[in-house]
Amino acid sequence: MYISARADYALRAMLAVADAGSTGDGVPGGELVKAASLAERQDIPLSFLQGILLDLRRAGLLHSHRGTEGGYALSRPPAEISVGDVLRAVGGALTSVRGMPADRTGYHGVATGLRDVWLAVDGAIALVVDRTTLADLLADRAPAP
Repeated sequence: MYISARADYALRAMLAVADAGSTGDGVPGGELVKAASLAERQDIPLSFLQGILLDLRRAGLLHSHRGTEGGYALSRPPAEISVGDVLRAVGGALTSVRGMPADRTGYHGVATGLRDVWLAVDGAIALVVDRTTLADLLADRAPAP
């Protein structure tokens, strides 16, 4: 698995929105976060961040509110948004082989078993990222290495 800058930025932005927007009990309802503020606080280029925020909104992970008092908020509580949700929203498949999702690879001859290896790797990664939520990360409860 390759963690791109886009994926890293997306997770950092989601954590910042979750932290600012939480009412303390894990339920969204706090302040809206502006893109420019996110970019500055997380040291992410604003133009790059805007595309990421659009992908996160299209995936249903963020709501955006227009206007001078507008900004971004989580669409669900942090405990209901996994790291895997965010990674898939901005990058598609968790693992890829030669640019294709692992489940779309095919081999023949002596290499036939490689597909099973790539699928097992994909499953192991999914197990970690789908069980780890934004709330876990905010509470410093990430899985141990």
